[in-house]
Amino acid sequence: MAGPAVAAPETRPGALDRVLRVFSDVRVGEGGTALLMFGNLLLLLTAYYVIKTVRDALIVATGGAEVKAYSSAGQAVVLMAFVPAYSWFASRVDRVRLIVGVIGFFMLNLGLFAVGFARELPHMSVAFYIWVGIYNMATIALFWSFANDIYRKEQGDRLFPVIMIGQTVGGPLGAWLAQKLFEAGVSPVAMLEASIAMLLVHLVLYLWTNRREARRPSQAAVAQATLAKGGGFGLVFANPYLRLVALLMIVLNVVNTTGNFILDSAVERGADAAVAADPSLDRLAIIGSFYGSFAVWQNILAVALQAFLVSRIVKYFGLRGVLLLLPAVAFGAYGLIAAGAGLTAIRWAKTAENATDYSVMNTGRQMLWLPTRREEKYKAKQAVDTFFVRMGDVFAAGLVFAGTHWLTLQGSSFAVVNLALIAAWVALLAVLLRRHHALAARAQAEEEAVAARA
Repeated sequence: MAGPAVAAPETRPGALDRVLRVFSDVRVGEGGTALLMFGNLLLLLTAYYVIKTVRDALIVATGGAEVKAYSSAGQAVVLMAFVPAYSWFASRVDRVRLIVGVIGFFMLNLGLFAVGFARELPHMSVAFYIWVGIYNMATIALFWSFANDIYRKEQGDRLFPVIMIGQTVGGPLGAWLAQKLFEAGVSPVAMLEASIAMLLVHLVLYLWTNRREARRPSQAAVAQATLAKGGGFGLVFANPYLRLVALLMIVLNVVNTTGNFILDSAVERGADAAVAADPSLDRLAIIGSFYGSFAVWQNILAVALQAFLVSRIVKYFGLRGVLLLLPAVAFGAYGLIAAGAGLTAIRWAKTAENATDYSVMNTGRQMLWLPTRREEKYKAKQAVDTFFVRMGDVFAAGLVFAGTHWLTLQGSSFAVVNLALIAAWVALLAVLLRRHHALAARAQAEEEAVAARA
C-alpha cells in the first residue's frame, strides 16, 4: 500500500518574487522579507528627508553656509562618546532589544528638539544640525547591520539593490513632502512631530521582519545571541580591511561635504540677491524651497539609477564597477565647477554626484560588509558609518576654514582641491578591492565548510 504523497518543495516563484525580479534576481521565497526591508528603509528615509530639509533651512538661514560646514565637525566630537556607548549596549542585548533601544532613543531626542524649537531656545539650529548628522548615520548603519546579519553574501549581492530602492524612493518622497509643507507654511515643529510618527511605524516593521526571519533555522539562534564584547573602534583598527573602508569613507565625505559648501555658498548668494531685489520675499522660504526641490530631483535620478542600473552593474561588473562609478561622475562634476560654472550648473552637477552616491555608491558601501564577522557588522560598521564618515566632515571643515580665511579660495578653487582628492580616492579603491576579494573568498570557504558539516 502506497504511503501518503509527500508534497514537493515549492520551486516556483510567487507573484511577489516575480514582480521584484524586474529589479534584481529575487529567488523563491525571498520576496516577502525583501519587501518588508524595502518598506522599512522607505519610511526611515522619508522621515529623515523631512528632518534634513528642516535642518538645512534652519542652519543656513540663521548661521550661513560657513557655520553649517563647521557644525559638521561637532558631530565627530559627539560620536567619540556615542560609538563606545553603542558598542557597550550592543554587547549586552539581543538583536531586537538593540533595535528598540536605538530607535527609541532617537525618537525621544526628536521629541525634545520639537519642544526646544517650539519654545525658541537659543542655539537650537546648531545643536539640531549636529544631532541630525548622528541620527541619520546611526539609524541607517543599524538598518544595514541588520540586513547584513540576516542575509548571506550571495543573497546580499542580489537583494541589496532591491532593498536600497526604498532608500532612494524615501529620499524624494520626504524631500517633496518637506518642500510642500514649507510652501504651505507648516511649522518646523509640526514636521518633526510627523517624523516621530513615521519612526514608530519604522520600528514596527523592524520587529515584524525580525520575527519572520527568526523562524528560519539558520537565524533562530542568531536573533537571540548577544555580540562578543569589544568596541567598534578597536575592531576597525585591528583589521586592515576595515581600516581601508574607514579611510574610504573619510575621503568620500571630504569630497562631498566640500561640494556641499560650494553649493550652499551659491544658494546663500542667490537668496540674498533675490531678497535685495524684492524685500517682500521670505529668505527662509526661498532657501527651504530650493533645498526641497534640489533633493526631489537628485533623488528622482537616484531612484532611476537604483531601480534599473545598480543590479545590472553588480551582475556584469561586480563590486568594482559599483565603487568606481561615483568617482568618475564626481570628477566630471567638479571639473565643470572648476571651469567657473554658475548656480544652475553647480546645482545639476551636484545633483548627478549625489544621485550616484545615494544609489550606486550606497549599495556598494553596504556590500563591503557582507563578508565581515557579525561583531564587525554591528559595531565596526556603526563606528565607520558614523565617526569616520563625520571625520570626513571635520577635515572638510578645516579645508573650508583654511580656504576661506587664509587662502581666500572661491568655489572653483575648492573644486580643484576636490579633483585632487578624487585621484587619491581611486588609488585607495584599487587596494581595497584586492583585500575585499581575498576576504570574500575566505568567507565563502567558511560557509561551504559549515554547510558540509551540516
